[in-house]
Amino acid sequence: MPVPSADFKQALKKLSEKEKEALILRLVRKDAEAYDTLAFELLDEVTLETLFERSSETIHDILFTVSGRSLSKALNRGLKKATQEIARFQRITKDHKGEVELHLYLLTLIFDNFTGQFDSIYKGFYVATARLVLRTMTLIKKHLHEDYHLEYQDQLNSFLSDLNGRSKRRQLSFDLPAQFDVA
Repeated sequence: MPVPSADFKQALKKLSEKEKEALILRLVRKDAEAYDTLAFELLDEVTLETLFERSSETIHDILFTVSGRSLSKALNRGLKKATQEIARFQRITKDHKGEVELHLYLLTLIFDNFTGQFDSIYKGFYVATARLVLRTMTLIKKHLHEDYHLEYQDQLNSFLSDLNGRSKRRQLSFDLPAQFDVA
């Protein structure tokens, strides 16, 4: 992402209100994420909760509308799209707790509905899910208060025990811990 130069900032200050408005409107017509970011910053009806709900619905729709010859491969693509939606939510809101909650929502959907695909001949979905669990653990430790570590510990430990109980565990190129350590 480019950093605005001093000349750019000066040129922006010289614009009239009407020119600034036209420039912003042109920008948000071309970039949906810029529109969502400005709407979140400027409009009272666009709240953190509404953006969280919309992202949750998008993630649900992505996972439950995947299609293809191989469900495991389609779920892997869906998982990638869902994590992109979570990253989009985080860029717009800068809310780390919401990001973690969306990760856990995605993982809950996977472990409640799609664990049968972990036994597929394709290991991509299993590996991507294991990486997502590790990423979620890292985000919790890095960005959230220690009280949340305890709150999420049981859920993460159940995900880890399921993943560690699979035969594909030996095919992972990274270490998957046995449990989420709160320390």
